[in-house]
Amino acid sequence: MTTVGFPAPKPMKRIGTIDRPLTHDPRNQAPMTIPTPTAEPAGSATPDVTIIGANDSRQNRTREMQLIPEALARAHMHDRLREADVERQAVRLISARRMQRRAERASMRARRALAMAVMH
Repeated sequence: MTTVGFPAPKPMKRIGTIDRPLTHDPRNQAPMTIPTPTAEPAGSATPDVTIIGANDSRQNRTREMQLIPEALARAHMHDRLREADVERQAVRLISARRMQRRAERASMRARRALAMAVMH
């Protein structure tokens, strides 16, 4: 069915882009290609890309990228737990000093009471 003035629609062949890949499975994505010698200047800092194991390294990189938030959350929780332990230790130290002062005052009262009892 064609409309007047408009050509019949052609089937679109859409190739995936970086932002919207054709597939999210790294094994089905297009492999990385080796740059030609003319594309990179001599002495470039960019390392050569090897095809051997490229899919495996891409899969591992994807796994690592997916685990980054989990690792960050784990590190954040570790820091919070350490801070909580330090805070608890400080509170325990303050209460221990307070109890020590209270015990010293009670000891002094007992000594005074004993001294008063002995003197009379």
